[in-house]
Amino acid sequence: MRTSRLPLLALAMTLAMAASAEAQQRVSVYTAHTANIVERLLPEFEKATGMKADVVKAGSGDIINRVRAERANPKADVIWSIGAELLEANNELLEAYQPKEFDKIADAFKGTGNWLPYTGIVNVFMVNTKKLKPEEYPKTWLDLAKPQYKNQISMAAADKSGSSYMQLNTFLTIYGDGNDGWGKFKSVFGNLALSNSSGAVPRFVNDGEAAIGLTLEDNAYLFVKGGGPVVIVYPEDGTSAIADGMALVKGAPNAAGGKTFIDWALSSATQDLVVQELGRRPIRKDAKPLGQLKALDQVKLIKYDIKKAADKRQEYMDKWNDLVASR
Repeated sequence: MRTSRLPLLALAMTLAMAASAEAQQRVSVYTAHTANIVERLLPEFEKATGMKADVVKAGSGDIINRVRAERANPKADVIWSIGAELLEANNELLEAYQPKEFDKIADAFKGTGNWLPYTGIVNVFMVNTKKLKPEEYPKTWLDLAKPQYKNQISMAAADKSGSSYMQLNTFLTIYGDGNDGWGKFKSVFGNLALSNSSGAVPRFVNDGEAAIGLTLEDNAYLFVKGGGPVVIVYPEDGTSAIADGMALVKGAPNAAGGKTFIDWALSSATQDLVVQELGRRPIRKDAKPLGQLKALDQVKLIKYDIKKAADKRQEYMDKWNDLVASR
């Protein structure tokens, strides 16, 4: 007696559909956000959308390298919170998407590539008040070359960290990227204690392992908010305020889920959360910045050219690696 295969086929189809439906309820997120921010925000995403997020956390450079390596068979749906110039430089890995509230994004933060702004970020100095007195704080980027700061300045490796590359590019924007500018940076470089993680920099300063850290305003603010022996210093010779970005990955396995994540990240509720609790600068026109941070019109800002930063990346990394090799 021949057994019909139809019930087995139906069961297989049902299981496949169930597996597909479950997959569509999960979104794969690659992020350079620090662990504390991921742990604070992702439960809000899951609560708001009913979706689950599978997260890979790494440095910005490692994230891009991973997405590139997976290009033939993408694993990530969305890249979340890495430097805009790194996204601009790898535009071919990204899929254009116009979110639901695109018109709410301030024009100053909009880019020209396939990426979107997520928050505004400012590069600052973070100083341990137990290690240095106020009169000893660095006031400018060039001050970082002073002999008394030898091995007392924490900075992430620029080939690993998007924020560190922004700090390097900020310096070179102010002092030029010719021999004179690189010569000045070499003097600063001699005082640096390098870290493979940008998230480690403010922790080193807070714990007294370094006197000064080159970091993002929001990362420093979390330790100020937590009562640590630290202060934020805005360089008097200028600093950069640019977009921290995110993007849909080209060929994403769950592009719909990636779009849902981006819409959530740009929503008014999420933007208010990252501003009020995490100290980020909002990119929405209708959002209010955190009053505890210095108003941007009181900070000396440079004109940071994202496209130039992207175009110059390989040249700058070659020179950075030369400095590392010569230590």
